[in-house]
Amino acid sequence: MERAVQLGRTAADAGSTALAAVFGTVAKVRPAPKPLHPAGTQVPGTLRRWGSRRAWGVPWVDEAGEDRVLVRFSRATGLPDPLPDILGLTIRVQRPDGPADLLLATTGTGVLTKFTLLPRRDPGADYGTLMAYRTPTGPLWLFARGDGRGPFPRRITLSAADARGGVAPFGEIVLDAEPDPTDPVISFDPVENPLPGLEFYPWEQRLREGAYAAARSVRGRERSG
Repeated sequence: MERAVQLGRTAADAGSTALAAVFGTVAKVRPAPKPLHPAGTQVPGTLRRWGSRRAWGVPWVDEAGEDRVLVRFSRATGLPDPLPDILGLTIRVQRPDGPADLLLATTGTGVLTKFTLLPRRDPGADYGTLMAYRTPTGPLWLFARGDGRGPFPRRITLSAADARGGVAPFGEIVLDAEPDPTDPVISFDPVENPLPGLEFYPWEQRLREGAYAAARSVRGRERSG
């Protein structure tokens, strides 16, 4: 068991280093505050959580509540709109103790397809977290789906699922009428700003740390340059 844990840590460290290298390479090719998902549309809104029909042991998912949010729609590589791209959906939840960030990208929602990034053209698509969150009852994946076509959806349904699938909605975001036309640079970071009651598995934490550290480094250079 101890050897397996060590192998897992070694693999996660290697993956973290690889992700950081990829991010650094993209940053050199496209020097910008956001080398990936460089341009987007930010829209404020309200998240109304009615709670999950399955108890996850995570009050933010299980229980009813309301949060103000900032939602950003983006394209990973910045390809022009007529072409498909990996679409990003970032949700910043405004909490009394500070912001919490949720990052999703266009994926499937099935048992296997939730691990697959899928190019899309319509922002009213299915989005997922790719990797699971750790909860008292087991791994949890979060998903989002917009309501139809247009520059951005007006409503977004949030859902949760376990490893066997079965996506169950637990809340809905209703977006305000107008986006912020400036797309201000905001440091969305789910590692530094975790959702309440949700945490990454240790190997996921290690895997993500390299990429997000590289992202923070790029933003720091841009601010000081």
